[in-house]
Amino acid sequence: MNANGSEKALLGAGCFWGVEHILRTIDGILSTEVGYAGGTTVNPSYQEVCTGKTDHAEVVLVEFNPSVISYESLLDVFFRLHDPTTLNRQHNDIGTQYRSVIFTYSEKQAESALLFIKKLDESKVFANKIVTQVLSAPVFYSAETYHQDYLIKNPDGYMCHILRK
Repeated sequence: MNANGSEKALLGAGCFWGVEHILRTIDGILSTEVGYAGGTTVNPSYQEVCTGKTDHAEVVLVEFNPSVISYESLLDVFFRLHDPTTLNRQHNDIGTQYRSVIFTYSEKQAESALLFIKKLDESKVFANKIVTQVLSAPVFYSAETYHQDYLIKNPDGYMCHILRK
């Protein structure tokens, strides 16, 4: 928990533009920042990440108010805005940089994420098994400025995410 009582979550669900655009509209989300995490290259560029050779995922760093939205409710949104059963792919975007991943900042977050996945798999909400990775949060590298708030700056830009009921 941060000094102001907020918490962080680091989520990858395909192209970070659409993920950020949806998350920013959710009550209790204080801020979002797109970037890269989980790879081997230090401070990678978008062009490097796009090659798939850095092992980074496109992610969104979310600061949220847990008294307004719980971590579990945030996970519910995360799983409703993408297909967590496709390995290294979301819609037309293919590659490890588009993988479904939850990077956790605490043991409690890790336990919550794993339990959430287990319940979803048992409920058969998805026809196929969930392939979302749950890993400890690595270094987060902020994406280039032009990627931040991309769909606000470019309302006709590429948006492949929707929030399912």
